[in-house]
Amino acid sequence: MKVLLINGSPKEHALGQQLQYKPAASVVVCRRGGASAAFDRLNKYFTIMNMPVVSSQYWNMVYGQTSGQVKQDEEGMQTMRTLGRNMAWMIKKLNVAEDGHPQKEQPVWTNFIR
Repeated sequence: MKVLLINGSPKEHALGQQLQYKPAASVVVCRRGGASAAFDRLNKYFTIMNMPVVSSQYWNMVYGQTSGQVKQDEEGMQTMRTLGRNMAWMIKKLNVAEDGHPQKEQPVWTNFIR
């Protein structure tokens, strides 16, 4: 997923234009460490592309080396179920066909080095 998101500038990239205002959620699976750093990094791509980020009851991560081990992470699996319900709820609430998108301002670039 990261390769898709960083291919070009997310703000200007065609993929970024198509994904604007669509709900997003990152999910991280790992054996031991690094989950919170990966989760944070993935979410930054969503926020720079005007995508609402769907949350859960905890960070969207599960632990395990194999799929069987991941299923044993009861807290992680509960977090994933909650994330699924929250995503479905947000998609229903963001009925873009009726409401449209927020008005977008022209980008302003600030450079403090003069």
